[in-house]
Amino acid sequence: MPRMRRKSDLPTKTCAACGLPFTWRKKWERDWDNVRYCSDRCRSGKGGAKKDQA
Repeated sequence: MPRMRRKSDLPTKTCAACGLPFTWRKKWERDWDNVRYCSDRCRSGKGGAKKDQA
């Protein structure tokens, strides 16, 4: 039986919309090279973008 992987051992990327890091998910297994966004909300552009409040 295969051993479990730790979440810290999984590959990570930075979201193109919000800039936050996200980790590999099983549902992205075949398409990991093309994944750019951490969620549907960031992908649709309806939020998640950080605004500078200075």
